[in-house]
Amino acid sequence: MTRPSLLAVAYLDPAQLERLETAWRSRVLGEVRYGRRRRLLGTGPWPRAWIKATRLGGGPNGTEDLSEVWLASDPVADATAQAIAYRCTDDLLFGVVSEEEWASAPDSVAPLHQAAERGYRRIFGLMDALGYSHLARAWNYFADINREDQGLERYRRFNAGRQDAFLAAGRSLIAGVPAACALGVGGQPLTIAFLAARPSVVSIENPRQVSAYRYPPEYGPRSPTFARATLARVGGQPILFVSGTASIVGHETRHPGDPAAQTRETLANIQAVLDAANRVVEGPAFTLNQTCLKVYLRHPAHLDPVRDVLARVVGEPLSAVFLQAEICRADLLVEIETTAGLSIIGP
Repeated sequence: MTRPSLLAVAYLDPAQLERLETAWRSRVLGEVRYGRRRRLLGTGPWPRAWIKATRLGGGPNGTEDLSEVWLASDPVADATAQAIAYRCTDDLLFGVVSEEEWASAPDSVAPLHQAAERGYRRIFGLMDALGYSHLARAWNYFADINREDQGLERYRRFNAGRQDAFLAAGRSLIAGVPAACALGVGGQPLTIAFLAARPSVVSIENPRQVSAYRYPPEYGPRSPTFARATLARVGGQPILFVSGTASIVGHETRHPGDPAAQTRETLANIQAVLDAANRVVEGPAFTLNQTCLKVYLRHPAHLDPVRDVLARVVGEPLSAVFLQAEICRADLLVEIETTAGLSIIGP
């Protein structure tokens, strides 16, 4: 393995992670492990989020498990505080939060709302205690994202709880909000992996879309609190975190029922975000074919048509991983996220 830039991401199967050299283990900030079973292969002292999302198409060794491993160029410090396991460098903090949905009285705030608020309050408490002022990226996973819960879709319940935590921490709901995604995965508590930064970050929006935090009330009583992307500088290195992106123009879903057309629209949205970031970044431009795409599919049967579109639009060799998950709107079939400006190892 070659030396990464100041921040790198590696996509490894469990056996590859198990063989990771000791020198590299000391540089792991954290891991997001995707797979149906909790396996002990590749255990380490770093924070790990376990996500029950199956890898589609398999890896080079036929495994359905995948580890997304975030690496720093220098050794990192690790600790636990606010009941959060974390690792950090001078510039970056990676942590994982897991919150159960405790049953509540029928007329009280929904359990997912409470779990989201608790989780983000803990994240902000840790950031404040350690001096990392800016939440750059968050990955949110919880069960049954599209199911109705006490008369409201669970994704909308999550948005309300997340927003309450932002308000309680005195944080803006518009300026400096993180890049994020929210996916539905089966049978697990709310799990949040996050990257916080000490240097300031810049929110990037998509001119083809209404900003998520300005969605009209038809999408729920509280708007989602995230930016289309965030631009961070880590040791002077510009890194662009692109949120989970889907086939939405303005604020409306496009191409319902057509996974190929939704993929093309999604890629057009990601390209628009890259173009917007390139207007403010200094140095080499961000390009789509120099990123690794993480693709969430609602239905595994759509893997081939989606992969075909990606190969035609992005080009070969295609650097992408495919996972099965529920998307935040019931009529969305595909969601894609990526990070640009950093070293990518695998898949």
